Amino acid sequence: DANRKYRKFVIKRIHLFTSRQEDGVGGNNFIPDSSARVPCCFQLRFLNNILMPAYHSQFTNGSAGLVGNMAILPIKSQYRGPAPKSSAETDIIDEALYYFKANVFFRTYEIKNEADRVLIYLTLYISECLKKLQKCSNKNQGIQDMKALAISKFDIPGEAGFPLNPVYAKPSSPAEAETMRAYLTQLRQECGQRLCDKVFDSETGKPSKWWLCFAKRKFMDKSLSGFGHTYQ
Repeated sequence: DANRKYRKFVIKRIHLFTSRQEDGVGGNNFIPDSSARVPCCFQLRFLNNILMPAYHSQFTNGSAGLVGNMAILPIKSQYRGPAPKSSAETDIIDEALYYFKANVFFRTYEIKNEADRVLIYLTLYISECLKKLQKCSNKNQGIQDMKALAISKFDIPGEAGFPLNPVYAKPSSPAEAETMRAYLTQLRQECGQRLCDKVFDSETGKPSKWWLCFAKRKFMDKSLSGFGHTYQ
């Protein structure tokens, strides 16, 4: 009976969370309300375990092939790279940003298709971007920092510093490694740019705390920047 009452309470809180969040769509994202009587950590644990399954990529068709075991998916971008240009309304980057606030709380994640590996990488990269954006006071600075981060040195599957080598296939040749790095760079460039549009208010130019508060969260308890890394 107590569990039933608690469940009803949390469901009511979900409606409150989704009505107050800054940019949630369709109720998939949520922001804990600090006025709630039940501590947020218990709310989030309850949501993850019972009400909020992890989201998977819906882009299971239309890929332009594979690089390693990641799908090369069309994206809406002016940045050059292996990913073809998409004319669809949404792409994998939109999906990663849309599901980020829900998925980032999960420590385990079942990979169901090759597009999920792209979604995982983008989710981890968004966390890296938020760490960097915490130190940016305006959008122009944020955009410049995102451009620099996107093309900075990073590890790809098969290299020692990549955090998810057990579930990502390493390139089979130097040529494939070059394609993989170019693809991930293209994703990083476009993702960072779109994230700035969400994090910074279009009128005031100030960063949103409802995005930056997720900077310390670790999806799958992993980080692309490695243990102990801090951004300047």
